[in-house]
Amino acid sequence: MRRIVYLVHRWTGIAMCALVALWFVSGVVMLFVGYPKLTPAERLAALPPLAVGVTTEPAQALAASRAAGANVAAVSTITLTAIGARPHYQLLAQDGRTTQVDAITGALAHQPDAQAALAAARMFRPGVAAHYTGLVEEDRWTHSRGLNPHRPLHVVELDDDAATRVYVSSATGQVMLDAPRAERYWNFAGAWLHWLYLLRQQNTDPVWTWILIGLAAVGTLSAVTGMVNGVQRWRFRGRYKSGARTPYRELAMRWHHLLGLVFGVVLCTWIFSGLMSMNPLGVFDARGAKPDAGAMQGGSPASVRLPQPVAQVLALLHAQSFAPRELEWRVFDGAPFIVARDGSNDTRIVQADGERLVVARQWPQARLAAAARKLLAYPVQSVELLSAPDAYYYRRGDASMYGGNERRLPALRVVFDDPGRTWVYLDAATGQVVLSVDSTQRIGRWLFNFLHSWDLPALLAPGQGWVRVAVLVVLSLGGLLLSATAIVIAVRRVRRVVLVSRAEIP
Repeated sequence: MRRIVYLVHRWTGIAMCALVALWFVSGVVMLFVGYPKLTPAERLAALPPLAVGVTTEPAQALAASRAAGANVAAVSTITLTAIGARPHYQLLAQDGRTTQVDAITGALAHQPDAQAALAAARMFRPGVAAHYTGLVEEDRWTHSRGLNPHRPLHVVELDDDAATRVYVSSATGQVMLDAPRAERYWNFAGAWLHWLYLLRQQNTDPVWTWILIGLAAVGTLSAVTGMVNGVQRWRFRGRYKSGARTPYRELAMRWHHLLGLVFGVVLCTWIFSGLMSMNPLGVFDARGAKPDAGAMQGGSPASVRLPQPVAQVLALLHAQSFAPRELEWRVFDGAPFIVARDGSNDTRIVQADGERLVVARQWPQARLAAAARKLLAYPVQSVELLSAPDAYYYRRGDASMYGGNERRLPALRVVFDDPGRTWVYLDAATGQVVLSVDSTQRIGRWLFNFLHSWDLPALLAPGQGWVRVAVLVVLSLGGLLLSATAIVIAVRRVRRVVLVSRAEIP
């Protein structure tokens, strides 16, 4: 059995050592430079403030959409935002399709073309020259499935100092992604390499998925057998004839053994957690019923809205020194309201109190808790208003793959007594379900996110993040040295096998 373990480690190590080394290098890059994304705060910061003079009302936008043949009853969200520096209503249907209506003229917006893409890019970076380069269905920076409703994407190059490339939706005419040149170049050594995107042909690619799962499984097997082999060959009591506790006298083998004992556990957990990130065979999919956000809302903004004119809403917000960049009509527990967002993604709630409008920062806890009980048809075990992150609801830095996720505080955590022991988190500032995790998904959080990123809230707290990054960099360098010694040993072994094979050829 020891011989089998040794041989499995030898040949899986030969197969994986170079790739594992590249994973360590690219992982360090990803700590500082993430895959291109447009965070909510970046998107809102590029929008102009909404003017008080908007004349078209949501009902008129819905009527224009209905006249064009759209299913108004299926509209789940109505948003007033800027497209190409002009205010537009964006009507989002349940199937992900959108309709845009000019908020000044009340006319349906045209299908975004090259000129519309240039206008959106110039609004994103005012005063910067922009050059249209064409349409792309998908490229190495646009694999995200969240971009699917916006394909094909218009590509515009900006002449700013960062040489930014922006991708504009062909459905809405809005900038969906920005990718500065330095970010793109660093990503060749970062996320693009780490996730082997050179093998990915489309955003849903089962071949790429199973290649990664297979490689990670082989890597995990190699790391585990290496640890077993390394521990078995280490003399905890006594020494070998050389006087050392390791049997290896040759430099590369000796250091590979020593580094493996020090960094082997980290190598095992990182490769294994990388495997878990692919959710093989759906092992971390939610098992029970999903929270019913529609039941909690109790209506659709297509049928339940504030009666006050939008100009009155904007004037009230400006009077309170809040400069909205977007207004979003929603329904919460049967009551219509508006979420207003400014350029830093700060929010206000606008709701009716009799005949007048009132502005609030968040929903009362009792109102949130009462509405949240409608999410699942099971008893509520506990309700808590979080003022600090917990182990599942927390923010990550912009470089992280989760950097665009909103994790605002305070948030209401509702624990249901359902078969899946589901935890639901509601944003107190918007009344929306932000996160839902059952027991299976919580296990996945520890086997992937924690083991791979060490993303405990205490290590992500302001002022503490550098400690986590420093530790991860040191451990990655140790893993890289371990992989480098494996490469040296692998090259020697393969060369020896080749030479022997040639000598045996008559």
